[in-house]
Amino acid sequence: MQAAPAMASPPAGRVGTGCPEFMAGAAAGRPVPVPAVGLGTASFPFVEEDVRAAVIAALELGYRHLDTASLYRSERAVGEAVAEAARRGVVAYREEVFVTTKIYVSCSQCHPDLVLPSLRESLQNLQMDYVDLYLVHWPVAAKPGKPQFPIKREDIMPMDLTGVWRAMEECHRLGLARMIGVSNFTTTKLQELLAIAEIPPAVNQVEMNPIWQQKKLIEFCKDKGIHVTAYSPLGGRSMSNAVLQSEVLEEISKARGKSVAQISLWWIYEQGASMVVKSLKWERLKENMEIFNWELSDEDRFKISQIPQHKRVRVAGMFSPEGASRVDLAVLDIVEM
Repeated sequence: MQAAPAMASPPAGRVGTGCPEFMAGAAAGRPVPVPAVGLGTASFPFVEEDVRAAVIAALELGYRHLDTASLYRSERAVGEAVAEAARRGVVAYREEVFVTTKIYVSCSQCHPDLVLPSLRESLQNLQMDYVDLYLVHWPVAAKPGKPQFPIKREDIMPMDLTGVWRAMEECHRLGLARMIGVSNFTTTKLQELLAIAEIPPAVNQVEMNPIWQQKKLIEFCKDKGIHVTAYSPLGGRSMSNAVLQSEVLEEISKARGKSVAQISLWWIYEQGASMVVKSLKWERLKENMEIFNWELSDEDRFKISQIPQHKRVRVAGMFSPEGASRVDLAVLDIVEM
């Protein structure tokens, strides 16, 4: 970190906080510990001060995994919060905090010559010398130019996957990203990437929870040595939340004396996936970390396995409904059960 005070080099090994960790990057021969529970910093509408305060509170509660992206506009708030946590003595070493960011900016920077400049801009926002994980946010690109959201369909174009991934690999070789990975990649897209990658993706961050279990993708990633991180582990923000309103999870929560949210998060942890949970409330942040002192029964697991599946996040939601595209969006939204 460039500006954080009292952030000396750590002693040998990472400083733990009681939160379990998974190892990612083994397929590339560079395994890095990923804290199981992280804080997602996407907030719509975005209020910088609220996000900054939530990150500081999370770090005080023991979170050491922070997830941001250029799209979220939260990188600066994350960097300032980590620096403030250092001033307060909550964080002693940069290595204590696992930071993820993503290249996106309405997909207009998913081009080989824009990947490295995008990461340098993110690092400037974060006031950090490197990120622990740099992700390709979506396997699609848009015409270079001023970011727009939603993206015009006529601006959508196929991603130069080989060129983009070579640029991602250069980010890693330069030491600007300890690990590189992807987000929202299906097994088909991962196969395309693995066929050309010199450094395989360490992580695939995808929508995952008991209502969208991603069984096929999880098994594929395990077989290929790709760690999975779950976003929307509690179903995301919507009027109808299939996770938090699940009768099956509610029944299990009453029997176990845990909240429905804790049931969902523990189930994800049992699948070998880390997770990023979004909340600005201290009580929720605390609750989300208190999931490691119990376990589900085999009967609980069976009931969860029988829950009807529903995918909430669709790539088509990123694009304006009007216009035509040169990309078959159905290829990006394959429902893999």
